[in-house]
Amino acid sequence: MRRADAQFPYRIAIVYGLMVVGTVGAFLLVRSYGSTLVAPDSPAPRSSTATTHQQPDAILHLLLALAAVIIVGQVLAKAFAFLSQPPVIGEVVAGILLGPSLLGREYSELILPDSVAPLLAVVAQLGIILYMFIIGLELNATLLKERLHTTIATSHMSILVPFLLGSLLALPLYTRLSSKDVEFTSFALFMGVAISITAFPVLARILTDFGLARSELGVVALGCAAIDDVTAWCLLAGVSGVARAQVGQGIWVAAGTLAYITLMFVAVRPFLRRISSGLKTESLGRGTTAVFIIALLLSALVSEFIGIHAAFGAFLLGAVIANDSAVARAFIKQLEAVVTVLFLPAFFALTGMRTRIDLVSGVDQWLICGLIILVATVGKFGGSFVAARFTGLGWREAAAIGTLMNTRGLMELIVLNIGLDLGVISPTLFAMMVLMALVTTMATSPVLRLLIRPGD
Repeated sequence: MRRADAQFPYRIAIVYGLMVVGTVGAFLLVRSYGSTLVAPDSPAPRSSTATTHQQPDAILHLLLALAAVIIVGQVLAKAFAFLSQPPVIGEVVAGILLGPSLLGREYSELILPDSVAPLLAVVAQLGIILYMFIIGLELNATLLKERLHTTIATSHMSILVPFLLGSLLALPLYTRLSSKDVEFTSFALFMGVAISITAFPVLARILTDFGLARSELGVVALGCAAIDDVTAWCLLAGVSGVARAQVGQGIWVAAGTLAYITLMFVAVRPFLRRISSGLKTESLGRGTTAVFIIALLLSALVSEFIGIHAAFGAFLLGAVIANDSAVARAFIKQLEAVVTVLFLPAFFALTGMRTRIDLVSGVDQWLICGLIILVATVGKFGGSFVAARFTGLGWREAAAIGTLMNTRGLMELIVLNIGLDLGVISPTLFAMMVLMALVTTMATSPVLRLLIRPGD
């Protein structure tokens, strides 16, 4: 792999500035035209016959649902491992298999009845908060310093290009798969963000499997994915604020988010690092554990109060804690297995209940689904490949970077569930986007194997 100049070239800075300004200008043009479009009326809400008042039965079904998803998920994870696929693919498919898409509503409700959905949603949200805290703890800032200009240019190009393509894709989708209740601006912003996501944890797992985690290619890919995570969550915070608020309140959300991020890095980060600096062991006492758990809950609470998702606050708190500290290692060690084995299956089960693949009916809708997959792949791969080549990487390395950045997995599902909760996307579009996340993630390992041999 050829090394680019250590100093950030002026030409990259100029191109990058023009790229950002051009993307913003292009989105404003898309928004200007899209605001004139008229979406169809919202579908009438379905009446629910669920017996939600039977709390004991709900708890029984919740435990049954968790056990079923864990068992099927573990079995499918092992099965997909033979196909060199990350475990998350099997776990997501398990949730969909137990949902109404394949079992049908009658049989699905034996395991996942509608009465379980509120309880399952609470467990899933708690799982996502803890999971995003872990992702924040694993964020290695030193990766952003090595090959800095390559990492920054590739990462932001891999966001800007798919973001613009996603907002353009919103033009034909808005009149077909949205409703009058959703403003085009919120819809276009969300489509841009959803197409731009990269799954940092899945990407890291694939690099480890290929023996590339410590290689120069691995460092660049991990650094790009880390920047993608931070940027995507900041964008999602803004989209959530726009979707939840009016214009005046949207300004408050934007100002509150900026103030909160500043507070976390200026005040909270030094405070937590002073606490963790004196700890040399990965065995934390109850008092220290309580301090960080309270900080986690308060951070999630504040971000939810501001008008952005609680998961962003959890991620932000993890990011301000040094990833090489004893505190970070201790929490990762204590939480990771419980969160990934117990809490995330609740999220997969909830996603399975919501993913109605049967809603994608007819040739037209399947063509739209294919178009979404194509746009997502072209945007992510193309933007990353061009930026990597521009900063001096060879074509095989650039193609490998583009392939890795096209990985979505669990991060995409988190974003999609937030969009569905906010009412920005419809159940039909949600199902299409879930399929896109599965296809793009499953394609990563086979394509990477053609480009880079393990241990190279």
